[in-house]
Amino acid sequence: MSTKISVTAVNDLTAAQAEQELARLAEEIASHDQSYYQNDAPSVSDAEYDVLRRRNQEIEARFPDLVRDDTPSKKVGAAVTSGFAKVKHAVPMLSLGNAFNDEDVHDFFGRVRRFLGLKDDEQIEVVAEPKIDGLSISLRYENGEFALAATRGDGQEGENVTANVATMQEISKTIAAAVPDVLEVRGEVYLGHAAFQSINEQREKDNEATFANPRNAAAGSLRQLDSSITAQRPLQIFAYAWGELSAPIADTQWEFLQALKRWGFPVNPLARICASAEDAVAYHKEISELRADLDYDIDGIVYKVNRLDWQQRLGFVSRAPRWAIAHKFPAERAQTVLKEITIQVGRTGALTPVANLVPITVGGVVVSRATLHNADEIERKDIRQGDTVTIQRAGDVIPQVVEVILDKRPKDSTPFVFPDQCPECGSLAVREPDEAVIRCTGGLICPAQKLERLKHFVSRQAFDIDGLGGKHIDAFQAEGLVNTPGDIFRLHEHHEQLRQREGWGDKSVDNLIASIEQRRTIPLERFIYALGIRQVGQATGRQLALHYGSLMSWMTAMKQATSERQANPDEPKKAELVGEAFSGLCDIDGIGISMADDIVQFIGEPQNLAVIEDLAASLNVEDATQPDTSSSEIAGKIVVFTGTLETISRAEAKATAEALGAKVTGSVSKKTDYVVIGADPGSKATKARDLGIPVLSESEWQALIGS
Repeated sequence: MSTKISVTAVNDLTAAQAEQELARLAEEIASHDQSYYQNDAPSVSDAEYDVLRRRNQEIEARFPDLVRDDTPSKKVGAAVTSGFAKVKHAVPMLSLGNAFNDEDVHDFFGRVRRFLGLKDDEQIEVVAEPKIDGLSISLRYENGEFALAATRGDGQEGENVTANVATMQEISKTIAAAVPDVLEVRGEVYLGHAAFQSINEQREKDNEATFANPRNAAAGSLRQLDSSITAQRPLQIFAYAWGELSAPIADTQWEFLQALKRWGFPVNPLARICASAEDAVAYHKEISELRADLDYDIDGIVYKVNRLDWQQRLGFVSRAPRWAIAHKFPAERAQTVLKEITIQVGRTGALTPVANLVPITVGGVVVSRATLHNADEIERKDIRQGDTVTIQRAGDVIPQVVEVILDKRPKDSTPFVFPDQCPECGSLAVREPDEAVIRCTGGLICPAQKLERLKHFVSRQAFDIDGLGGKHIDAFQAEGLVNTPGDIFRLHEHHEQLRQREGWGDKSVDNLIASIEQRRTIPLERFIYALGIRQVGQATGRQLALHYGSLMSWMTAMKQATSERQANPDEPKKAELVGEAFSGLCDIDGIGISMADDIVQFIGEPQNLAVIEDLAASLNVEDATQPDTSSSEIAGKIVVFTGTLETISRAEAKATAEALGAKVTGSVSKKTDYVVIGADPGSKATKARDLGIPVLSESEWQALIGS
């Protein structure tokens, strides 16, 4: 079943047309909801479903008086998840970075070589295997007995699907061989093409709706509340990784895969060792040509550094390992007409141009909007309203405008003029030096920024409150129920008003309030990220949390840094001249003056400070979980690296020091405990000696940390 999207832009709809389309969208979305949540038979892809939801939301925003009692924006979906207990992963289930072309693959090998400090002629082997388009799963064995199965979820916490996984014939309930007492095997659950076709043929004979695609069928089958339904569907698995282990298994990724095979786990037979970037690219091309003949869906190739000791040294950055990458297959493309360029305002005030398109199917998904990134991108590609353009889904996800078909351009075409005022609040829109983004200067008086910050606050990687998505934030803000993040945790005071909303009842409201209550306790790194501070992503949130340890310590330091910066606004080059707290913030690895300025400017806004204090009064913000450094000689020490290191790279040295509990900074101060010097150390070594700070050679440093 395909989605039905009007080709008329929302801004061009009459009230009568809008009323008719809202009625049709309510009926169609309700039908899709029943297919997905009740019948476990998705009738459209997730992306097509999102297109319908987005269209409904945009029409309601323009015609608020036409919002229906049965509007999809007032319904809480995903009821199927309520029957599963949550499982916290002992070892996070991380995602992968992406490579979209051969150059990205060569860059990956180069990054590994530089991080490890390898010579140009030293070989880097990777294990390459097809990236299965299925559902990630974790299987836990205790003393060789199957004990638990969990979905990936958000990477930190998944759903307990043990009963359903136990029905899969390919899953061993007991491992006869000698294995670690705790063995967590990870893989991808999928449904083969032949099985998928057979299931759909039978469903047609039974007059039941067919599944949209193998991935949705596999995911829906694994997440059935009735495990007897799962047992009827021939789900399969390819194992490829591990989570928690009580003892080592192998020295290489390839040896680990061979161990999995010996223990009875299915391993993809196409997996191969590649000795170089050239071999990896050739393998990608080979599998790409075989893709259509495989009995399962794949969307790229995964490369993993083969040596596990190198994997351990490389470690992780943000939510992905440095030692692995997914080489995606080329994005699919199509041509359509760009009807209009509109401007969206984000939570940091960024004005993002959006191409509103005549809907076109790209890779099985209906695309009606595409990002244009910024004003420079529009000017560089000379993109105009009315142009015929080529669209691609970059990484099979985000639609982008690739190029303009100039010979199809209308004769009366004129260049697009980027606005110098915010389309939401009318405030001046400015472009700061050395930035590509034009921003609204309205701050929290801008309704779009205020709304987007609230949506970011409840997003998956922030507070991740079940049943409280962007559409609910839209509705609750419109009704005056939620104006600040703290209001979310006061929604229980409006229980009766919530219960009276169309499609809601006691159970729906109780479920929402329960989900909110579960998030009153949150790790410090998530709390910081959820605030929506410009430039502060998940990785920076974690760096800040680890450095300051607690919310109180972080806020005390940030208030002091803000005061110092306000008193010394004209010191952009030397952070130490601004003040001790500001300098300490700048010294945190990866932050620097630009990001520090964004942080203190955020804290310096009285409205933002009030939001944080309001939240702190009603939440339990957990202190950062520090690594076990009980046997570390440098735990809590402040270390500076300078000069060219010979035995390891600077990046690896920093990562090792941080793993041992040290704080790595970029400048020398009287608080510095050690300065580690390589060749040509420069002024930092001189300053350290002047301050009486211990200066260590590379070998002395290695001896200190026991390596």
